[in-house]
Amino acid sequence: MQESRLFKILYYLLERGGATAPELAKRFEVSVRTIYRDMDALSSAGIPIYAEAGRNGGIHLMKDFVLDKALLSEEEKQEVLAALESINVTQGKDESQILQKLSALFQLGSENWLEVDFSRWGHRESDNEKLELLKSAVIRRRMVKLSYAGTSGSLTERTVQPYRLAYKARAWYLKAFCTKRQELRTFKLCRILDVEILKEGFPYRSFPEQEEASEEDYPEIVLRFPGEMAYRVYDEFDRTQVARQENGDLVASAHMPVDEWLTGFLLSFGTQVEILSPAFLREAVAGEAKLIWEKYQISADVDKT
Repeated sequence: MQESRLFKILYYLLERGGATAPELAKRFEVSVRTIYRDMDALSSAGIPIYAEAGRNGGIHLMKDFVLDKALLSEEEKQEVLAALESINVTQGKDESQILQKLSALFQLGSENWLEVDFSRWGHRESDNEKLELLKSAVIRRRMVKLSYAGTSGSLTERTVQPYRLAYKARAWYLKAFCTKRQELRTFKLCRILDVEILKEGFPYRSFPEQEEASEEDYPEIVLRFPGEMAYRVYDEFDRTQVARQENGDLVASAHMPVDEWLTGFLLSFGTQVEILSPAFLREAVAGEAKLIWEKYQISADVDKT
């Protein structure tokens, strides 16, 4: 297994004393933007790395920084190893050599304390393969052909320029420029059924950051659950959003967008949830439940004939 690029950059800077971002980008065959992202990753791992502007500027490590046991305390060494362990895990790779080398330099053992698996139950191989393909396309700036299941129920073919993979609310998303719509779009990975990396490349363009919606943008949803549903309630709501009643019931309050997803989410609790407010949501869920009942009632009548 190849060494992590992060460790190579660290070793290169230790050996050379410094380098420019274009120099590092050329040496490691990545973009300058990727080099700056690597700097952020190393910095978050406790490595004192910085960029300096000007004629003699570039990327440097702090002057007195050496990977020597006399420099860092035992606790600091453990923190560096733990941070690098978490970076490797969340990248989805087993980059064990970087930890082995730093552990040897620090004369400390690195415990495998963190395990993260972003794949769905029963879909580890296919989900991870899809993620790796898209990550490769993003890094190499290659166009991608997708088969995508949209919210309208349609299955469409899309050719996109992939810019970023994002993980939010327990789901992976691909942020890309859709050539069909001629605009930047966000695709949910679980709805991407097929991925084909094309030979055609594309120029980089910035992907605008989306502003997080504030609580005031959504109505407050108040729900009541019986105490035995605690295992699901705390799966979905933060403990600060949940109040336990004297009879053991749980009342959850949260600002949420009212859409088809919310209706389906509430129906998934069956009779184990009561919508206290707003009234229009209670009516909407009741209406959907009635349609479901009528559908299966008709099916039952047909089966009897």
